Amino acid sequence: MSVIEVSGLEKVYRVHEKREGLLGSVRALFRRKYKTVRAVDGIDFAIEPGEMVGFLGPNGAGKTTTLKMLSGLIFPTAGEVTVLGFTPWERKDAYRRQFALLMGQKNQLWWDLPAAESFRLHQEIYEIDEQQFQNVRGELTELLQVADLVDQPVRELSLGERMKMELIAALLHSPKILLLDEPTIGLDVVAQTNIRECLRDYNKRNQITMLLTSHYMQDIEALCDRVMIINRGKMVLDGPLSDVVDRYATHKVVTLRFQDGQIPRGLEHYGDIVEHAPPMVKLRMDRETVATEASRLLSEHAVSDFTVEDPPIEETVSRIFAESGHEQAEVPVAAS
Repeated sequence: MSVIEVSGLEKVYRVHEKREGLLGSVRALFRRKYKTVRAVDGIDFAIEPGEMVGFLGPNGAGKTTTLKMLSGLIFPTAGEVTVLGFTPWERKDAYRRQFALLMGQKNQLWWDLPAAESFRLHQEIYEIDEQQFQNVRGELTELLQVADLVDQPVRELSLGERMKMELIAALLHSPKILLLDEPTIGLDVVAQTNIRECLRDYNKRNQITMLLTSHYMQDIEALCDRVMIINRGKMVLDGPLSDVVDRYATHKVVTLRFQDGQIPRGLEHYGDIVEHAPPMVKLRMDRETVATEASRLLSEHAVSDFTVEDPPIEETVSRIFAESGHEQAEVPVAAS
């Protein structure tokens, strides 16, 4: 049985449009102009227990709005949602004790207090048994390697350390569902990796259900087997990540390293050259002809190393955004 079921979910905002300047402000006092914005436009999906699902879309696609409706922070305009058998916007305590919402750009810890004090506050709010509290806190501080930092004021921690503390706070009451909105935003590569490893390990140990939004495609590749893609409020695609690549990646990337260190001429006859850095070159080859063209290339040139890969997942997802009507789709990747 699905733990999250969404049917025909919509969220429509009536937004005031103000003209520029003093005259525009005066006119707005007597005659306001409004426009209708469909943040979420009739989406449907279901998530099974223990699934880790990536929720992708360009800025303004409706991802965060959807998470807020699932958590009960805002009311939908139309549609039905059940999470663990509850209607989120009824905000029943029994439901709020079973999920957690972690937003990368929102803080829940007290800035001037050590994280340990905020953890104790969460213990009281959620009425967590002392033994359970100690066990969960110990497990998470070990996974994230921050046991020696919990007594340090939050304002003295780095961004990556603060996000680890935020994650611990979200998981202290052992929720069955974790909603994650850009949990690694702004973090360096090491901190991102630590967060991913913790989430993956915690999911394996506890079978928690996770719905993750992120612009860092490494997050999605590392954690999620299934992705849902939303654009302009509409669901564009829902399925296994591998199917997304197979369906939308029309080419392969072939990397070659030549024995004599010199890149021969005429490689453009085999495919499009996307990177030229002697003695290495990368070619883009059509998926249907890559086997034939690569075999011909190997027979005609002395190659010391050869790999064939799918294109970067962010490139594939950007194409999906563009095809679904978002003209300037761009998927950032983590710094390396």
